Amino acid sequence: MGYRVVDTESVEPEPDRPCECRKLAGPGGLEAAAINRFRAEPGEQLPLAYHYHETQQEAFYVLDGTLAVETPDGTYEVPADDLFVVDPESPQRAYNPADADRPVTVLAIGAPPADDDAVAYDPTDE
Repeated sequence: MGYRVVDTESVEPEPDRPCECRKLAGPGGLEAAAINRFRAEPGEQLPLAYHYHETQQEAFYVLDGTLAVETPDGTYEVPADDLFVVDPESPQRAYNPADADRPVTVLAIGAPPADDDAVAYDPTDE
């Protein structure tokens, strides 16, 4: 058996990200899933770019605020305590709108963990 408690505030934010991103899978010893905590101020986006994953399914659980997720089908507004799920090969760009009145905090879970399967997506190519 194994157990771990991770003080998420002790995990250093990733450098060169458009918002605060704390990668928690490594400190938690997770091997079957990726887990990140994002905190985005108004006008900041979560991922580095509009993208999709070839194999990874993602779930965004909104802890506080409202997350906006742009997709080719339209933009979804995801309030606190709701979950937004993205299937593989489904383009998305998650962000906190510039006119938001507060930051958004999101727990993002991806499985299987996939560092190299993100593909940039250009919505003008549709």
